[in-house]
Parts: sequence; C-alpha cells; structure tokens
Amino acid sequence: MSVNQHSLSLALFCKVVDNYGDIGICWRLARQLHHEHGVAVTLWVDDLRIFHRICPEVAIDADVQRVAGVTVRHWHDQEGAFAPDEVADIVIEFFGCDIPPGYIEAMAQCEPRPVWLNFEGLTAEEWVEGCHTLPSMHPRLPLTKHFFFPGFTAKTGGLLREAALEAQRDAFQADDAAQADFLSRFGLTPEQIASFKVSLFCYAHAPVEELFAAWQQGTQAITCLVPEGVAAQAVQDFVQGPAAAGAVATRGALTLRVLPFVAQPDYDRLLWACDFNFVRGEDSFVRAQWARRPFVWHIYPQDENLHHKKLRAFLQRYANGIDALAAFSLFWNAAGDGAGSARQGWPALQSMLPTIAERAKEWQAQMAENGDLASNLLRFARSIRSENGKKPV
Repeated sequence: MSVNQHSLSLALFCKVVDNYGDIGICWRLARQLHHEHGVAVTLWVDDLRIFHRICPEVAIDADVQRVAGVTVRHWHDQEGAFAPDEVADIVIEFFGCDIPPGYIEAMAQCEPRPVWLNFEGLTAEEWVEGCHTLPSMHPRLPLTKHFFFPGFTAKTGGLLREAALEAQRDAFQADDAAQADFLSRFGLTPEQIASFKVSLFCYAHAPVEELFAAWQQGTQAITCLVPEGVAAQAVQDFVQGPAAAGAVATRGALTLRVLPFVAQPDYDRLLWACDFNFVRGEDSFVRAQWARRPFVWHIYPQDENLHHKKLRAFLQRYANGIDALAAFSLFWNAAGDGAGSARQGWPALQSMLPTIAERAKEWQAQMAENGDLASNLLRFARSIRSENGKKPV
C-alpha cells in the first residue's frame, strides 16, 4: 500500500446514537477527506433513514451506494469474515463503536498494518490534550489503536472545517439579497426577514415553553425558525396545530415558523442568516462556531450529569467573562445552581449581544489557527503509516 495521500483508502464506521449528530459529523468528514484530499472513503452507517434526512441523495434501502464520491455501506449484520484486501489503509471507529470482529481479524493480516483510530467526542476538558493520539495495544492481535480527539487547542485534532467554508460564509453574510432569497424559500415575509431571527435546534427536555413565553412577552420582534420534529410538543402548543413544516403562528412579539429538515449546506446557511442560534450535540455546535454568530449550546445529556462538567469546561473557555451568556447556558441545560429563568436570563443575554457577537468572531479566528480536523487527522495517520512501514515483517 502506497503512502501517497491520493491513493489512501479509509473506512469510517458510524453507529447513529445522537440522531443527526453522529452521522452529521461522519458525513462531513467523509466528504472532506474525499473532495479535498483525494482519499477513497467508505462510510459504514447503521441507520440510513437518519442519514437520508441530512443527505436526501442517500437511498434508505441500498446495501452499497455511491454518494458525492463516497462509498456508503449499510452496516447491519456484517459479522462474517473479511479478506485483507477489503481492509482500508486507515480505519476509523467513531465514538468507540465496535467494528465487525471479522474486519479486525483481517486488519491483523495486513502488511503493513492499517492505521486504526478511535475518533472521540468533542470536549473542552483539559485532560484531552494528554490523551490525544495515545496508543492502545489490542489484547490479542498485533494491532495498535490510537485515540484521536477533536478539540479547541493546538494540542488536539481541532474542529471540522472545509477549506472553502469561511469564504462561502463571508460572501453569504455580506449579501443581503442572497440571505433574503434563502429565507423567503421557507415562507418568511419581508417583515420576518427584517426581524431578529433565531434558529432553534435542541433536545426535547430544553425549557422551550418558558423561552417562548419570554419572547412573546418581550418588546423586540423575534422570528424563531424550528426544524420539523424539534421541540415538537412546545411548537405544537404554540401554533395550536400539527408541528409540521410550514406551520406558523404569531403571539405577542414572537413569530414561530416550522422549517422542513434541510440538508447540511442549507443548515449552514440558516445559521449564517440568523442573528442567534440554539444548537445541540456536537455537529451543529461546531457549525455554529464557524457561523460567527452568537449561540447557546444544548449539550447531549449523560448519566450522573457528566455533561454539565463538559458544558462548564467549554463556557470557561468561550464565555470569557460574559456572565450573562454563561448563566443562560447553564439555565438552558438545567445546570445552574440557582433558580434561573428565561424571563430573567434572556433580557440579560440580549443586552450583551454586541459583546457576544464580537466574542463569536474572535473565537472563530482562534479556532481557525488550530488547523482543520481532516488535515490534522491525515497528517497524523500518515506519520503512523510511515512508522508501520518501517517495522520488520
């Protein structure tokens, strides 16, 4: 197997746990590795229906298909044997998912051995810097797995970011007509386009009803754009009907509009077009950072509230003394020590929006200095391949 990056093959295994987050990250990574680095990528996914929602080109009933240059394989019951020539040069298990045992056995028969990476979850905790790229020997086979952590410092893998992303964002945000055209496709009126626009993407347990009440009782006209299926009960109660795409209602200062679930490029444009974004999990969380807009993160819940520790670690880096942003984020994630509320927290947050907007731009530039994750990952993988190739047979 050649070490030329343009002849590299890569297998990425993804089990969908957090609905759109897992496959969202894997699909972005797969596309970027292929289009920007010439890697032959095979993406193994266990839930094609969820994948189809963020990439409509995906056929939900195909075992093998080609989408945007990436080979997509339905990962369901592949428990048999694999031949060594079926193994990719680089093998990535996403979030520590257990790849087929037969595939691992075939990896051990390859010479040189493939690069085996465990792509971990994103966290701002300090311990990540010490664990990034650490090796782990297989207990039985002559294989070594390395941990690869995305992150917010130069001592981690960085964040996913396509080469053209910043130029595309800047051009879109500088073009009022392009933004208006994009938003009008979802039925927004000129008045709604001119209002304060918020995108809302959160988990079902977020205090959405309380936020809606604070908004509709406020003095500023707000248009809230919610993807279909998100906060369904609260949306249904507000519009007094099915929370389906196209539903819209105005109560007080708040207009709520339900959007169809959009493919990833249009979701980026939605983040770019809004004045404030509520995001969740990991994929939309990262995209909000590249959008250079103020945002609040709804973190994926974990047992024993471990996610609250991760949230605080991020806020310590990002909020940077902006107490209103930190306080509202803790309230939104039910992580505050006090009895915070949307009625108190939103006006305080709103008063700090110019400062938060400047911080968003500063943070985006800071993250860009760490390089992009795909390039950092390939650079590390090539260094391991070089080492593997020098080992005696």
